[in-house]
Amino acid sequence: MIATEYRLVLNAGSSSLKFKLFDGSHDEVLLSGLAERIGEQGSNLQIKGLGHDISLSKDLPDHKEAMATLVLQWISLTNDKQLGEKVVLVGHRVVHGGDKFQAPVEVTEEVKQEIEKISVLAPLHNPANLTGIISAEAVFPNAKQVAVFDTAFHQSMPAHAYRYAIPEELYQEHGIRVYGFHGTSHKFVSQKAVAHLGLEKKPSKIITLHLGNGCSMAAIKDGKCIDTSMGLSPLAGLIMGTRSGDIDPSLYLLLSQKGYNIAQIDQILNKKSGLLGLAKENDLRELSKRYEAGDEVAILALWMYSYRIKKYIGAYTAALNGLDAMVFTAGVGENSKLMRKLVCDSMNFLGIELDNTLNEKPITEEVTELNFSSSYTKILVVKTNEELEILHEATALS
Repeated sequence: MIATEYRLVLNAGSSSLKFKLFDGSHDEVLLSGLAERIGEQGSNLQIKGLGHDISLSKDLPDHKEAMATLVLQWISLTNDKQLGEKVVLVGHRVVHGGDKFQAPVEVTEEVKQEIEKISVLAPLHNPANLTGIISAEAVFPNAKQVAVFDTAFHQSMPAHAYRYAIPEELYQEHGIRVYGFHGTSHKFVSQKAVAHLGLEKKPSKIITLHLGNGCSMAAIKDGKCIDTSMGLSPLAGLIMGTRSGDIDPSLYLLLSQKGYNIAQIDQILNKKSGLLGLAKENDLRELSKRYEAGDEVAILALWMYSYRIKKYIGAYTAALNGLDAMVFTAGVGENSKLMRKLVCDSMNFLGIELDNTLNEKPITEEVTELNFSSSYTKILVVKTNEELEILHEATALS
């Protein structure tokens, strides 16, 4: 399909490059996919769209080469030899914007320097996001490059929610505070929920649950985030696939006394904890099978996972002074009927009453209600679309 213009959304990881290529004037996704194991052996490309489903093994030494290789594939699939010159906008997901970036910004040298500076707060994410920006600039020199920050949606939090009870100078000098993440997802699904409930011009109290390998929740009042579970970094809050979530901070001191260094402790809490640490498995699909088979280790892990979520629901309902709806989204939230059941079980005092018959059915609509018709708190599954939200925010800036 040859288009007049194209818009591109990129989500760059340390060794990956996720993308969606859109028509320039509509929200139609032409191609989507992923370049994986960049800079490693066995790197490959996966591309879907325009009637194709391609998996290609190819050496990809760096992100720039991955980007250039993808463009060649796109040209062959669209039959548009001018595709590279027709990309007019590239929207980049950037995980951490600190307190400087409260909205999308056009990428400049100053912006790139600030993203690099903030990398100390998100060392697993921001350097990769910056690499994606630099690679896209090289391949699409005429396109407008826009950075959209995960943290931006949460900048509406009041000080009593985002401040830590630590010495003032640590906040003032080093920016140590709650930032929150998955902001584009929380924003997208909360707006869909509000529209579904017909509350666009009325007060609304929504809790969003972004549950995947990374997990976070947000309390959203009248369209504004007032609290969120992730903190200074994406490590805090809920139990996740490989991340511990909330722990006693003195664990760092205890483990250091046991001979672990800071890098080892960070590796444990970010890469070896969560469901993986509890049950030696972080794929919730496999854990669900073990749970149903009566595996006690899997049962404990999923009860802990859901229990942490329940505690945040209670806290956020108090913060909101009520609850109109809670929204499940992302890989686990959209697809795990077991986890939705565990989270909603014994929560009827908050008006959370899951209709198990509806919960057992496949989720096919963009917004699906799983509560009883008589329930005063709605239980929704909303399919997130972070790339579309990034596209809309980047396009609005241009």
